[in-house]
Amino acid sequence: MRVAPGLAISMDEPSSVAVRARRWRGVFLGLFVLACACKVVIAATLSPFGDEAFYWQESLRPAWGYSDLPPLTAWLIGASEAVFGHGLLAMRLPFLVLGALVPWQVASLAWRGGDAAAGWQAATFALLLPLVGSLGVLALPDVPLTFAILLATQGLVLALETNRSRHWLLLGAGLAMAWATHYRAAMAMLAGLVFLAAMPRGRTAWRRPGLWLAMLVAAAGLLPIVIYNMGAHGAGVAFQLVERNPWQFHVDAVVQPLEQAVACTPLMYALLLWALWKAWRQRGTAPLDVLCALAGTFVVAYFVLGLFADDLRFRAHWPLPAYILLCAALPGLLASSSTRMQRFATIAMGVAGLGLAVGFAYLGLAASPRGAVALASAKAFPANFVGWREASAALPPRPGSMLLVADNFMLAAELRFAIGPAATVYSLDSPLNVKHGRAPQLHAWRLDEAALREHAGAPVLLAVDETALRDREARDWLGTVCARVDIIRPLARVDAFAGRRRFAFYEARAKASTGAPGNPDDCIVWMRAYRASGQGDTRGAQ
Repeated sequence: MRVAPGLAISMDEPSSVAVRARRWRGVFLGLFVLACACKVVIAATLSPFGDEAFYWQESLRPAWGYSDLPPLTAWLIGASEAVFGHGLLAMRLPFLVLGALVPWQVASLAWRGGDAAAGWQAATFALLLPLVGSLGVLALPDVPLTFAILLATQGLVLALETNRSRHWLLLGAGLAMAWATHYRAAMAMLAGLVFLAAMPRGRTAWRRPGLWLAMLVAAAGLLPIVIYNMGAHGAGVAFQLVERNPWQFHVDAVVQPLEQAVACTPLMYALLLWALWKAWRQRGTAPLDVLCALAGTFVVAYFVLGLFADDLRFRAHWPLPAYILLCAALPGLLASSSTRMQRFATIAMGVAGLGLAVGFAYLGLAASPRGAVALASAKAFPANFVGWREASAALPPRPGSMLLVADNFMLAAELRFAIGPAATVYSLDSPLNVKHGRAPQLHAWRLDEAALREHAGAPVLLAVDETALRDREARDWLGTVCARVDIIRPLARVDAFAGRRRFAFYEARAKASTGAPGNPDDCIVWMRAYRASGQGDTRGAQ
């Protein structure tokens, strides 16, 4: 069996399977240790991503669910911090572990259809994908979701071979974990249904009691979603299915394959699509029937969904499970391919590795104050990662009776993360709260404007992120802040990274009701933000 070359491993060298397996194992383990070291360093130093800080805030109040997500992401963060204390690395540790396990899951799948060398080779392909190699650096739901989908796939492949109850239970456990993580678990269910309907082994599985046992276990993962939405009047389902999606065709989404090519690196993307095509042509072979049905559904269904669904948020990671599954199929498919294709695979691996290195370098720069300054002139400025430390450090001192209020949920969560779990930080009713599905959750926690109005007349320290919204949206929002709290005087401001991140702090008083917004140009919050944006200098905290 021939394997694709990689990192000075020659295809034409006459060697045994054991020798090739040792070589690929050495390559994989070397890259794996290097990637894990980079991830740990970055995870311990990079400021929380905006959404990540809110997930941490959710972990402070364990519940069956939240307005944006099912509970597993918050539960993982909460469990880790309960053991290791509050901090960046403690928050991200479970996700680092799960992300590190993904290439090993790929190896396990590849070993079902190939020799020992195939497993290590497949794991190397997966590890070099930038989104996989960096998986777990951030405490985001995509990490446990990806792990859960691969776990379910492992269970399905094994169950179809052995028909043992423990393997069917593994399938069900993976699907239950996916449902407890994200509503996008529905795509995994759809992919499984396609396999059960389209493939001969899938149609046979309908008659096996183990499949229904797996579905019963998977249904347990839906319980948190059902319990939360029944108590919250369907807030989670409403956000995921209605509020965030226009459900109308938008032609700009046709470029999704280009987004995927950038996320995977172009040559690796082409190689994985080739693998999908080859696997489909050989779908009569196990486990290629499973891999091509699941991966093909993810690729095609997410493309079609993207034409009508959410067009405002980053979505290049949605089909990631498909590409990971195809990595498991690659070694066997390359073994019977032409020498030219195998050489192409070698080049694709090298380019993907370069893309992973660039990704680590970018995150490393964002984690360093000096590095973030170097990125200030870049179009891909990491705005959601930087500025939070500077804003927290510039927070003026306040007496215990003064309420801390941020102008949006993201800044509120970031300030609370920096100050500590015991802090209480209110959020004004920013459009960002609605856009990201956090408004119902803030209301349930009594940390929104309605709760703030109960403290009418109380002194307030108001923190404003002047760069949270686009220029045309900022005037409409910041111009209403004066109607939401009584501004007394400005206290301090931070203008950092050549004006790419700007924060202002005001002494204010809570109001009993929100007044009618006047002319934005009459509101000091907007006017100071407008003048600062025109200067665009770097003055540091003042």
